[in-house]
Amino acid sequence: MPYPAKLTPDTILQVASVLLRAGGAEAVGMRALAGALGVQPSSLYRHFADRAAVLAALEDQTSLDLNAALTRAAAGLPPADALRALAHAYLDFARSDPHAYGLLLMPRAPYTAQPGAAQDLWKSVLAVVGAVTGQTDDTAATVAFWAYLHGFATLELSGQFGRSGPRGGFERGLEALIVGLSFPAQAGDTLPHSSPLL
Repeated sequence: MPYPAKLTPDTILQVASVLLRAGGAEAVGMRALAGALGVQPSSLYRHFADRAAVLAALEDQTSLDLNAALTRAAAGLPPADALRALAHAYLDFARSDPHAYGLLLMPRAPYTAQPGAAQDLWKSVLAVVGAVTGQTDDTAATVAFWAYLHGFATLELSGQFGRSGPRGGFERGLEALIVGLSFPAQAGDTLPHSSPLL
């Protein structure tokens, strides 16, 4: 089969994204992707080394999309209101696109610097949290905030809240966090500047 002239990384990722949203990361295989594109699997390897590379590119796109959503939500608001809006936008993103969001939870080596889209996402959240705490590069506070968002989203998406639902738990926890983050950190509470969650 001749190499398809119109096959590009963007085209491949568009179709991979459709497969992802329909069936999760497990649905994104090289054979399934090739079949959906109408090409031989070997054609894909001209653009991506393997399935992991496709998933990594989809994760980058998810980070970009989430970053854009959070930035729009927080734009122009006072610090505490911006953090509230960012938190709700984060949860809305996880709810509306759970399979793509799931890519952000895939295992990776801990405490390693993540370049590119994931690092930009981290920096955006870091800036909004820092505006609330009054400390630039407040990694400790951002870790606490991010862990809360990840944890709540994961519990909700997995159905762990049961039939009764969270009953306002997100807002209660969010307000407690914002109040707590507004107070200066105690000695020993800070961590070296890094992005351990991204």
